[in-house]
Amino acid sequence: MRVGTGYDSHRFEETRQLVLGGVPIPDHPGLAGHSDGDAVAHALIDALLGAAAAGNVGSHFPPSDEAWKDADSMELLARAVHILESRNYEVVNVDVTVVCETPKIAPHVESMRRRLGEVLRIGAGAVSVKGKTNEGMGWIGGGQGIAVHAVALVDAIGGSDATWGATDEGLPL
Repeated sequence: MRVGTGYDSHRFEETRQLVLGGVPIPDHPGLAGHSDGDAVAHALIDALLGAAAAGNVGSHFPPSDEAWKDADSMELLARAVHILESRNYEVVNVDVTVVCETPKIAPHVESMRRRLGEVLRIGAGAVSVKGKTNEGMGWIGGGQGIAVHAVALVDAIGGSDATWGATDEGLPL
């Protein structure tokens, strides 16, 4: 078993729709970003790829590449799962903390858990999503944007980590 952590943050952008964990959040400014700005998905991608020592969101989906412009981050997350599987890993569970003053996260938690569980192929029962405020401190507390922390546990398919270690040299990031 291996653990990875991820972090992402984005400023609010009035002209975009807010999407978190693959769920559209109505009546709130969206997030700036090269893709759709889904900070939950981006933090999870970093956590998953980190657990498998497979790079990060920027190494696989660079903002300099127009192919990822306005991309659906759930598709990027699905691609990250495929990268894990190509390295003989599967997701066990994930834990996500969304830090923002607005919007309120609690009304959207179950929808996010279901959507993320579907994309990660683990079911909602293995997905934790929670919201926290920044108690009015800093740029998040000032309502300028959102930050997300994520943790992922992955395990070798079949439960054996024996194929990892020195033998993973040369595998693509």
